[in-house]
Amino acid sequence: MRKKAPVDWCPSCKTVLANEQVVAGKCERCGHEVIQKELEQWFFKITEYSQKLLDNLANLDWSETTKTMQKNWIGRSEGAEVDFKIKNSSDVIKVYTTRLDTIFGATFMVLAPEHELASKLSTDKLSEAVKKYIDDSKKVSEEDRQKDKSGVFTGTYCINPFTKKEIPIWIADYVLMGYGTGAIMAVPAHDGRDYKFAKKSKLDIVEVISGGNIEKEAYLGEGKMVNSGQFDGLGSKEGIQKVSKYIEENKLGKKTVNFHLRDWLISRQRYWGPPIPMIHCEKCSSDGKSWFDTKELKKSSIKYQVSSVKEMKGWYPVPEKDLPVELPHLGDYQPKGKGVSPLATLPEFMSVKCPECGSLAKRETDVSDTFLDSSWYYLRYPSVGIQNSKFKIKNGGGVELPWNVDVTKKWLPVDNYIGGNEHAVMHLLYSRFITMALKDMGLVDFEEPFKKFRAHGLVIHEGAKMSKSRGNVVNPNEFIDSYGADTLRMYLLFLGPYNQGGAFSDRAISGVYRFLNRVWSISQEAKDEESSDKELEKNLHRLIKSVGEDLENLKFNTAVAALMEYLNLMYDKKDKVSKNILKRYILLLAPLAPHITEELWQLVNSSESMVNSEGGDKTKNNELQAKRTKNWSVHQQSWPEYDPKQIEEDKVTIIIQVNGRIRDKIEADKGISEEEVARLSLDRPKIKSYTKDRKLLRSIWIKGRLLNLVIGD
Repeated sequence: MRKKAPVDWCPSCKTVLANEQVVAGKCERCGHEVIQKELEQWFFKITEYSQKLLDNLANLDWSETTKTMQKNWIGRSEGAEVDFKIKNSSDVIKVYTTRLDTIFGATFMVLAPEHELASKLSTDKLSEAVKKYIDDSKKVSEEDRQKDKSGVFTGTYCINPFTKKEIPIWIADYVLMGYGTGAIMAVPAHDGRDYKFAKKSKLDIVEVISGGNIEKEAYLGEGKMVNSGQFDGLGSKEGIQKVSKYIEENKLGKKTVNFHLRDWLISRQRYWGPPIPMIHCEKCSSDGKSWFDTKELKKSSIKYQVSSVKEMKGWYPVPEKDLPVELPHLGDYQPKGKGVSPLATLPEFMSVKCPECGSLAKRETDVSDTFLDSSWYYLRYPSVGIQNSKFKIKNGGGVELPWNVDVTKKWLPVDNYIGGNEHAVMHLLYSRFITMALKDMGLVDFEEPFKKFRAHGLVIHEGAKMSKSRGNVVNPNEFIDSYGADTLRMYLLFLGPYNQGGAFSDRAISGVYRFLNRVWSISQEAKDEESSDKELEKNLHRLIKSVGEDLENLKFNTAVAALMEYLNLMYDKKDKVSKNILKRYILLLAPLAPHITEELWQLVNSSESMVNSEGGDKTKNNELQAKRTKNWSVHQQSWPEYDPKQIEEDKVTIIIQVNGRIRDKIEADKGISEEEVARLSLDRPKIKSYTKDRKLLRSIWIKGRLLNLVIGD
């Protein structure tokens, strides 16, 4: 949809930004402070999917931190819309609140500067001040608006529907249009922002929830309702329910659900990016025509929702035969900061015939945000090089999809997706929304793009996140030249838990380099004959199990540590290390160090895979050739299997109780008998102190786990 709205503008990038791309009041790309501008822009109505985006999180195998970030960003809250009648007017101000238990404490009303009534309510005497305040607020970012509790009185009053008192209507920039109704009932005794504003503006503060000291600060918690008429004495939760019921019964408002999530602003005033494929015709607009009128919508098998058909008059999508709209050559492609794309400087690009009436029309010059492309790229990947599919549209022929339907059904959704948590409320949220929308259009048969998601941590250097501005970026080529790609790869996996990252050390990387050198060295000395060393074999089976589980759970650092520990054991028993043991060890190391293990695999298999090229037994040569082909690459091998019997512990820890209380524990051989445990226990000093001069009545034995000695006087 296209609508005029206050948007975040980056003066440095000279383009608008989506709400999600503003971090602490700054552009997430360049770090410049953003300001507010009112522009006509294109939006995707992601808010229509707020509840589904929230509900589906429960069924996703995602990192809890990522799910929590999305929940908070979607920000569902249950409350009520309440009508406050404006004095001497037929207009009503609607406010949204989750704290109906505080409504008796609403002592003034605050409108956002963008509220449709803001410029209409001021008295003649105050109109100039109000106009100036509204104009000035447009130049300030939302983040900065939250910091300074400034405002202006309109000179107009509304009626609190419960106290029946007249309360002043103010305009203040700490109230935003994007959440709720753009108006709040200010309850200074029980809201921190309202409290500061009331103190600064010398407005009434009335306590209506007991429990705090409003002389010093607002009380934000729950408690008993006071100064609240017929609801006095009710607890906050009960009070909210009863006030809500009263409001609906007396038609003062209605229960409602609200979300923090806002519609996704996709327009960008840059050159680089896909031009938004829309055309505007002034003649059709004057005639009240549009592709988005209800008759045209009914022809399509795709369900479209247009919030305001009026705002879409004269707009048509670019005909399919003219897609894609390609970027024209432009010598000066830098944005000018005038609220339009550099493409607007090319008349030959802008001028186009109206797809409906043939009159001269204008092509849209804004391009779409790159996050729009990245939100569906995973759909295209499996179909690259494969014929795309046609999608049939009722009464409208067919549309070529950018993916193959059969391939998509086979490979998607993505089983396991790994990325950064910094995209939790951008790329990951947008991808989910786009997939849901495509599902509703019938273009895919699933509505969640990524079944499993794990967030990786950050590698920091010199105490901070790497960035060119800090001058602390690590050039991987330097370390690859010095140590090799495998060393760098393994070091990055080893320096900390995958989901946390770690600090890069120019010195510590040499430890991994020495480890790989030791693996290389011991591989030159492995014996052809089978090893009979039980300790090497048993610990190798344990290693296979632990490394396999660690890789499955992205615990790469502990997998590397286990491989290092086993290498130490091999060096302790160097003369007993066989090629059979070494092969399985190399297979475990291969995902972490793919290059050196390929070399080592060829080395340990070389004597077995030689083919007699000068004649000899043809059958034997064929067998050798088949063996060589099978062993050709370490990365073509199956993962080694472990024997569950081999990983069972030889020792067990047995808890010793006396009359049901734990008094000691002993390490013993697995399979030890109750009699032997009792004998060993009664000889231990700790147990003797409790059994001395007392009679052993009986014992309770849980095999291999616990012995309880029941002692009498």
